[in-house]
Amino acid sequence: MSVAAALARGLSEMRLELPPAAEERLVAFAGLLSKWNRVYNLTAIRDPQQVVTHHLLDALSVLPQLIGVKTLADVGSGGGLPGIPLAIARPDLQVTSIETVSKKASFQQQVKIELGLDNFEPLCARVEKVRPAAAFDGVISRAFSDLADFIELTAHLLAPHGRFYAMKGVYPNEELARLPHGFELERAVELTVPDLDAARHLLVIRRAA
Repeated sequence: MSVAAALARGLSEMRLELPPAAEERLVAFAGLLSKWNRVYNLTAIRDPQQVVTHHLLDALSVLPQLIGVKTLADVGSGGGLPGIPLAIARPDLQVTSIETVSKKASFQQQVKIELGLDNFEPLCARVEKVRPAAAFDGVISRAFSDLADFIELTAHLLAPHGRFYAMKGVYPNEELARLPHGFELERAVELTVPDLDAARHLLVIRRAA
């Protein structure tokens, strides 16, 4: 099955409707990721079908939880995940991707140029040193190993009304027990990704009242 066909099938199963040309851009992004991966080792996943499931569909699985979010910081995004697929799927969403590894940030910049993603901005910087002109509605990551580190390193990026969106595998009870003071779990969403045989959860965290 082609990448385009696998993507279309997955989006249908997830009941996600994307704007015109979004699927074409997602396929183009998958192609760029595979091309650059041969030289820059952006991801351990090489198989095109797995790129669709483990990267594209996995990233897009959080879309229904981002309603109302207008500005989003993607922290430690590596090859631009989940930020680039989310920016493609929602042209109204302003995504800033923060990545410390220069070769990965350079790849993201090339994707921005080649796909014409005006609503996507990659930054090559350590997250704790980033001082945005305006705080973000949401801060997302699927790369941080520990929730406490994620929140402590990125809390300065989040607007008072904002939410953290932590993409996780198995439900992290122990990590949730160590949430920093002043933050609480708002909701946990079990994510279903077609053809991905692994536990996936999204934890939405807010400042405590």
